[in-house]
Amino acid sequence: MSPAFRTMDVEPRTKGVLLEPFVHQVGGHSCVLRFNETTLCKPLVPREHQFYETLPAEMRKFTPQYKGVVSVRFEEDEDRNLCLIAYPLKGDHGTVDIVDNSDCEPKSKLLRWTNKKHLVLETEKSPKDWVRQHRKEEKMKSHKLEEEFEWLKKSEVLYYSVEKKGNISSQLKHYNPWSMKCHQQQLQRMKENAKHRNQYKFILLENLTSRYEVPCVLDLKMGTRQHGDDASEEKAANQIRKCQQSTSAVIGVRVCGMQVYQAGTGQLMFMNKYHGRKLSVQGFKEALFQFFHNGRYLRRELLGPVLKKLTELKAVLERQESYRFYSSSLLVIYDGKEWPEVTLDSDAEDLEDLSEESADESAGAYAYKPIGASSVDVRMIDFAHTTCRLYGEDSVVHEGQDAGYIFGLQSLIDIVTEISEESGE
Repeated sequence: MSPAFRTMDVEPRTKGVLLEPFVHQVGGHSCVLRFNETTLCKPLVPREHQFYETLPAEMRKFTPQYKGVVSVRFEEDEDRNLCLIAYPLKGDHGTVDIVDNSDCEPKSKLLRWTNKKHLVLETEKSPKDWVRQHRKEEKMKSHKLEEEFEWLKKSEVLYYSVEKKGNISSQLKHYNPWSMKCHQQQLQRMKENAKHRNQYKFILLENLTSRYEVPCVLDLKMGTRQHGDDASEEKAANQIRKCQQSTSAVIGVRVCGMQVYQAGTGQLMFMNKYHGRKLSVQGFKEALFQFFHNGRYLRRELLGPVLKKLTELKAVLERQESYRFYSSSLLVIYDGKEWPEVTLDSDAEDLEDLSEESADESAGAYAYKPIGASSVDVRMIDFAHTTCRLYGEDSVVHEGQDAGYIFGLQSLIDIVTEISEESGE
């Protein structure tokens, strides 16, 4: 049985899983989709798949957990809405029921995999009239948002005010323009190829944002070189130009995307890769400062843990012989929702009161400093152009460390250290 189902917190079913946009994707051009709460999936690239299957043990803590492979199909529901559905790989049954891919029901009747013991048919949740009315309302909303969305895709930096008393994490899905852009492009690509091909392999990876209530995500393109050894002359020249015209050539790192919840002002801020390419070294430093700022003060308690993990990662990569992580990114993630620091002798009633108070962020909930040691994550992602001597088919074999990536890490360490020292840490 595939790791795709051994490690899922779901009960495999004979029907597919409806894949949804991953609302916290802030960079990259490959579409990342939500499989379930703790798992994401993205199109399988053989080189990236090989990386995860041959990953050195000491690098595992700095990459998402690999969970296996699924088959994904492009389908339309009865209203001709486009959707992507994941199924177990053919012949990969184990204890899973045999999947009949030839008779897929429309989106409105899909049986979802669930961690509950009973089966739930979506159309049984509500009367048909309610479903029709709901779809009608959603279509009306969709038409109204089309013009606004086109404008959003062209904007490089965006700010939104959110309802601080509401569920902030649920509001994120309505705002992230990069996530929606990638999802639309993936659907369009698969639709255009549907006549010739309608079955794709996707890899399943750990959702690094799942343990955060309001994930703040920074996507950094690492290294002084971005093109792979197999790139065409045109592609290589294009990537070299991007590096030369950005901070990649100077410090070995550039901003590829950012999502920040500034709790002090109740605003969400998004920055895309096009803005990141324009930043000077000073602009890059200011962007990092902005990422760790909650709109009222700098989240200084996060800087120490980030520096510790960056230093650990640098030491690990310095021991990796022959690896080149071309076009790879580094994610930094923390929770924009701040939690009160609670003493060990607090009783249950005190904890309940704190929980109620922190729910109302307008009532002085930012007078406390959260505990930060475990609240920040640093992970490497995107290995479609990674190479190593273990990859026998590669025509080019590199020796020694990935100096460009390590240079970028050291620059990042230096800049975060500067921010920490200047802020009086």
